[in-house]
Amino acid sequence: MDSADKPVFSSISTLTADDTGPPVEKKRVGGGALEVVHRNLKTPSPLIGNNYDDDSEAESFRDGRTEEVDRDTKARAFGWCRDFLSGSWKTIREEDFQISIVSGGLSNLLYLCCLPDHVQCVGEEPRQVLLRVYGAILQGVDSLVLESVMFAILAERTLGPKLYGIFPDGRLEQYLPNTRMRTDQLSDPNISAEIASKMARFHDMVMPFNKEPKWLMGTIDKYMDQVMKLKFVREAHVKKYKKLMKYDLPAELESLRALLAATPSPVVFCHNDVQEGNILILEDKDPTSNEKLMLIDFEYSSYNYRGFDFGNHFCEWVYDYTYNQWPFYKATPENYPTREQQVIKTIAKISKIEFGYMDYALCRFDAYFKQKKLFS
Repeated sequence: MDSADKPVFSSISTLTADDTGPPVEKKRVGGGALEVVHRNLKTPSPLIGNNYDDDSEAESFRDGRTEEVDRDTKARAFGWCRDFLSGSWKTIREEDFQISIVSGGLSNLLYLCCLPDHVQCVGEEPRQVLLRVYGAILQGVDSLVLESVMFAILAERTLGPKLYGIFPDGRLEQYLPNTRMRTDQLSDPNISAEIASKMARFHDMVMPFNKEPKWLMGTIDKYMDQVMKLKFVREAHVKKYKKLMKYDLPAELESLRALLAATPSPVVFCHNDVQEGNILILEDKDPTSNEKLMLIDFEYSSYNYRGFDFGNHFCEWVYDYTYNQWPFYKATPENYPTREQQVIKTIAKISKIEFGYMDYALCRFDAYFKQKKLFS
């Protein structure tokens, strides 16, 4: 297999202190249709002073996330757009092809691909599309086939963006002009009510997938097996891994398995990842309409316990993934919804993506055990 045939993630290396991003800037792409703001915040890491070590990884990403598209990715993106789209996409030159990174993906790499301003559409082809390149976390034939079928069905039911092209490494989707939702907006009563409505519609769907709730424990078991086999060399990673292992995760998993078996929660079709990055505030909707939001990113969707969809969403009120300094998230535990907010809502190493996964795992487990003590 030569280099042109290799998948984007065929060789994924561990990020080191030498993997630094370029200076960030502010630029406009897609003929002014979208403004991508490359922030360069000099805010201290949110983990300092919170029993976490601000190690060399924080220094590696002192300028924030990488914002430039490498030459190989641009060439592949150009080829996919040319092959799967019609009209002017068939005739533009690669040097005129426009591509920029879209922030917000934790499991996939997202890019906005655009026709240049001087090129006119010759038919009904879109001027811009969203390119989704699957991350290493989601690699695997079974999961990718199911997710692709699911996306196509939801697109046909107008519950998600249109599908323009699908291939082993990813897909081309409709780009919907939108305002990316902020974490603090999840607690807005009007927004929370519409999210509840969207989730209820999701939960009512009948999909051609296994109706048994195997996804949750199956996914946890798979990740647990991987976590228990991890080996680290860098001292900072080893220290964090040892702290993670002090939780005795296998024993905790068995405790959760027993608790879940005794909990009467209906099994429905769940989104399983309703966080602010997966909720679009659509810009072209009628201002008087009550339908202003759209759920996206269905790679974790499956038949599951309804309570998981609620509980996971409430946890997402705490975590801001737009934070532009290492570890690229910020936790604010006091933002967890009150009982009243919950009731209102209910009624109504393997990754190339720049993110502090180890720090995030420690932060989430700390929050989990604190909540466990409160309800025990």
